[in-house]
Amino acid sequence: MKCLKEPLARRANREDDCTGAFWQGRYKSIAILDDEALLATCAYIDLNPVAAGIAQTPESSPHTSIRSRVQHCRDQGRLDDLQAARDGSVAAGRAAAGLDDSHWLCPMGDERGRGEARVGVLEGLSLGTYLQLVDWTSRLVRKGKARVGSEVASIFDRLGTNAEIWQSTMERLLSRPRQLGVAFAFKRERLMAAAEIRGCHHVANLNGCPT
Repeated sequence: MKCLKEPLARRANREDDCTGAFWQGRYKSIAILDDEALLATCAYIDLNPVAAGIAQTPESSPHTSIRSRVQHCRDQGRLDDLQAARDGSVAAGRAAAGLDDSHWLCPMGDERGRGEARVGVLEGLSLGTYLQLVDWTSRLVRKGKARVGSEVASIFDRLGTNAEIWQSTMERLLSRPRQLGVAFAFKRERLMAAAEIRGCHHVANLNGCPT
């Protein structure tokens, strides 16, 4: 492994005009401790191009999962089902539930309720519902306000949060150049428990926890 890593590290260091181990200062991993934080991280990644002004809509954002998933639905000729689900049709949302499942390591929805073994991002979440959530959040980023649809509200109910908490968290995430600390959670007790396990006295991101 050392022989494999060394030429890659030397080449990368020449390109970046720096020295040191290959991973040093280039990448940082943060533990995601609850469902709310996981969904917020997914939305944050998909909305970064919108927040940066590179794209107008989430599905037109380059190099994102959401664009690839929507493109896959378009290639299957199922874009109408996905659009209807995005517009709030419950029946279309159920019909579109399995559209992207077999093409991803992690499907949007948890498939265990349908007799499958794969665990998705969140139980009861579909690609159509996730599109509604990301679209609603992108309107907040662009316009500062957006109406909360019933499907988006149901996601918040499932997570035990609300639109105001979600909005403040996403605004904080999208306004920062990088996330601090080694863990991210919506619930303070999750961060406190993680800090206790690590033996830490100072907990980054604790003041930013909504609950």
